[in-house]
Amino acid sequence: MTREITIGNVKIGGTNPLALIAGPCVIESESATLETAERLKKITADLGVPFIFKSSYDKANRSSVRSYRGPGLREGLKVLARVKRELGLPILSDIHRFEEIAPAAEVLDVIQIPAFLSRQTDLLVAVAKSGRVVNIKKGQFLAPWDIKNAIEKAESTGNRNILITERGVSFGYNNLVVDFRSLPMMRGLGYPVVFDATHSVQLPGGAGTASSGDRQYVAHLTRAAVAVGVDALFMEVHACPDKALCDGPNMLSLDELPDLLRQAQEIDRIVKR
Repeated sequence: MTREITIGNVKIGGTNPLALIAGPCVIESESATLETAERLKKITADLGVPFIFKSSYDKANRSSVRSYRGPGLREGLKVLARVKRELGLPILSDIHRFEEIAPAAEVLDVIQIPAFLSRQTDLLVAVAKSGRVVNIKKGQFLAPWDIKNAIEKAESTGNRNILITERGVSFGYNNLVVDFRSLPMMRGLGYPVVFDATHSVQLPGGAGTASSGDRQYVAHLTRAAVAVGVDALFMEVHACPDKALCDGPNMLSLDELPDLLRQAQEIDRIVKR
């Protein structure tokens, strides 16, 4: 059994039911972010799914210098703070630089370490020292057992509020696969494991100046991961993924989310009997 982590009114791990971390890849506008958060809150409340809202204020690892990155730290945190204040939702977002940590920690309930930065010792330690829950996304280049080293870096600060996220592993060029053995392996380390269903179908750099993706497989991988056993799902969602400014090809349509969550809940209840 994994450690129980409390994030606002959400409990992840232990014997708790499947939770959801979801939202648009990046903040496109204040109004769109609030509308998406409101819709997600209603969907998850109706189903009784514990929910954490996520969106990025700056996607610093885009394929191209011309790619949309978001509104930036200051304006982005204002939007996330409004979502938190008006909707009462716990908030997750990712950081890329040391100078972001302090202001981000004033707003975020969970600070995410991007997969590409999951080996960066000083960054992991600094984020863990903030006292916030740390979500470490396992690098696409890491074996499941390698994440133990990242966990120990965070633990060295005394922070035991840690989540681990599987988001696929590199398989040749511009492709990812999921080794579902990684989920019980990482859960065996004692911390809650999150399955990132949308980035796992990403084709990194597959569109040349941007990543592509196969969103048709999101539901398949979601059901498989929950059947193997996870503590939470991570999904990037959008009202109209084909018009999204970032990661549209691997984002799930909001319209498809309720049915998929119902299926995931049914599987989770069987697995956790």
